[in-house]
Amino acid sequence: MKSLKSLISILLIANLTYAQDKPTEADFKALVDNKTFVFAAQSASPLRGRTVHLSPGYTLKVSGDTVVSDLPYYGRAHSAPMNPSDAGIKFTSSDFTYTVKDRKKNGWDVTIKAKDGTRNHQIFLTISSNGSASVRVASSDRDSISYNGDIQKSK
Repeated sequence: MKSLKSLISILLIANLTYAQDKPTEADFKALVDNKTFVFAAQSASPLRGRTVHLSPGYTLKVSGDTVVSDLPYYGRAHSAPMNPSDAGIKFTSSDFTYTVKDRKKNGWDVTIKAKDGTRNHQIFLTISSNGSASVRVASSDRDSISYNGDIQKSK
């Protein structure tokens, strides 16, 4: 009986510690407003085709004055890239616009328009107050693609 009480108290303390570490809506709002977050993609949905579940490591990083995209691309391209390693949505941009709008039911709509580079990507993020997010990427020479994942704090 004593060991059962000890186990219950350990689980209760662990649960309280976990609940304190969980980010709040205010934490996510600060990340979005300060442009310091990472979108970690978990799945990709091309315009034509099936949803693809992704392995960890595909990200879209926003850090103040820079946007770095390392996302895979599945879909139809209207022109072939000159460099075969440029097949995904991979770019670094320091010349972009960043706008945030509050959603009606908690969360934010973020629009990023990259102006440098050859493709001029437009990225539309829909971020919920619990940190889950979807990203839609539109470019001039490819079909659009959507990603689902989570918003995390930049490291």
